Order: sequence, then C-alpha cells, then structure tokens
Amino acid sequence: MVHDGLVVADSTRALRILETSHPPAIYVPPADVRMELLSPVRDKRTFCEFKGDAVYFDVAGAEAAAWAYPHPAPAYVQLRDHVSFYPGRVEACFLDEERVQAQAGDFYGGWVTAESRGPFKGGAGTLGW
Repeated sequence: MVHDGLVVADSTRALRILETSHPPAIYVPPADVRMELLSPVRDKRTFCEFKGDAVYFDVAGAEAAAWAYPHPAPAYVQLRDHVSFYPGRVEACFLDEERVQAQAGDFYGGWVTAESRGPFKGGAGTLGW
C-alpha cells in the first residue's frame, strides 16, 4: 500500500477475507505496516456483527484510510491488530503487481481486481441487499 509516495505496508503474509456481496478485504499483519505513519482516529468506531469493534487510522494524512480489529470476535481472532486499507482513500493498493480498484461507495473497503466477480454491495441502489 502506497500513500503520498511512501510505502506504508508491504506483505506476503496478508489475510484475504471474503464477505457476502463484497470483494475481498486484505488485512496486513502489523509487523508489515509502517505503524508510525498511522494515527488513531479517536472519534471513529464501527461494529461488525461478525468481526466485532473496529478502530480507524489516518494514514500519512489520508483521513480514516485504514481500520483494524484489536479485539475481534473469537471466529476472527487471526485478524487481531491486522490493518486493512481503503483503496479509494490512499494513493494505491496492490496485490502482487496489480493495482486494485476501490469497491464502489465510501463505506466498504473491498479490493477489486481483474479476477473479482460481482455484483458488489456499495454502489447506488445496493444498500438494501
């Protein structure tokens, strides 16, 4: 993941998480993230009925461009402290050499690749799915 010309995260150990009606989200182990470039967003939290409470980070000046689950639900314990990035809020995210596209809409953080097949939630008219 690159933002403002800086490599913020680079990993061969990232986790690919699939969710219903979404392209995958990629979660990077904290050891593979330049955490000094992330600043906690103190007033933003969300709750996922499956994964639990998420916290957010500004990334090298990009507002709320990353999130993590510091205490995930037991079924998602492998995600503990891994960081995921919104491709649409940073300069670029890559899987191998492919630059990914952002999932439509600003709420979801899916990574769309040439192999991704939709339809995906997030675009106009999809909130009721």
